[in-house]
Amino acid sequence: MSKYASIIGWGHYVPERVMTNDDLAQIVDTTDEWIRTRTGIGARHLISEGESNSTLAVQAAKEALARSGVAAWQLDLIIVATCSPDYLFPSTACLVQEAIGAQHAGAFDLQAACSGFIYGLSTATQFIRAGAYRNILVIGSEALSPLIDWEDRRTCVLFGDGAGAVVVQSCEQGSGLLSFVLGAQGAGKEFIILPAGGSRCPASPATLASRDHFIHMDGNAVYQFAVRTMSENALEAINKAGMTRDDIELVIPHQANLRIIESVAKRLDVPMSKFFVNIDKYGNTSAASIPIALSEAVAAGRLHDDQNVLFVAFGSGLTSAAAVVHWGHGC
Repeated sequence: MSKYASIIGWGHYVPERVMTNDDLAQIVDTTDEWIRTRTGIGARHLISEGESNSTLAVQAAKEALARSGVAAWQLDLIIVATCSPDYLFPSTACLVQEAIGAQHAGAFDLQAACSGFIYGLSTATQFIRAGAYRNILVIGSEALSPLIDWEDRRTCVLFGDGAGAVVVQSCEQGSGLLSFVLGAQGAGKEFIILPAGGSRCPASPATLASRDHFIHMDGNAVYQFAVRTMSENALEAINKAGMTRDDIELVIPHQANLRIIESVAKRLDVPMSKFFVNIDKYGNTSAASIPIALSEAVAAGRLHDDQNVLFVAFGSGLTSAAAVVHWGHGC
């Protein structure tokens, strides 16, 4: 039985198509200044014809595998965290499994919305700690743009498409996930919801006319939930890891809204200089936001071996999650 599940590879991918705030202002009543002051977002990447969630996930997976030195056929399991799959079924993970040639891997999707990557990383770690598997690919991937009402400026300014991936491997050295906190508040299910298309509200002319196949959100309620739970879960995860806030060198939060991140930093009494923020380039990419930011943080020299990094997120459900990871990718 291995005690540690080390992140030995990472990567990300975003579509080439970029929609700036000025581009959005051509189709909805908004401005660059309005969006930036309320969200911190300057642009977002969107899929084009021929692209989908799985095509983004495959590219991120290939980069993570190349960096890890693990071949696709050596994977034991693929977990894709997403709330915007190619299909209701089969899973996006199965599409990735075929595309990368991971013929020996099991595969499933995990749905915890924007908290999904932390849920997925926590799940993968348990498989490895139990001695069941050695190499697991965890992907956070979203293609949210087809689910956006581009006439609703409350939501269309927020979201983007992209994917991030990590390879987690059984390791005897002290690196990887040290603690995690997973939470849910189902009573807030209507605060971020895609009302139609499931078994409760199947597709019909009425659901199309009412635009219920697009994301609906109560921004104020979500903001309050996000700031409270991200702060509480972060402190709990740090405490579970036997650490204090001073032991955390880098915080990678879910990139939903810059004002949320700043409010969480203030509540935690942690300087913004410790937070990695890239929301200005990508907007909210849901389950993909943390692994994309992780990949960029390493590339930017913000994360080094023997450092402790905190992941923290919230999402539809309502869900919440936090995790402390000791960064060190050598096994």
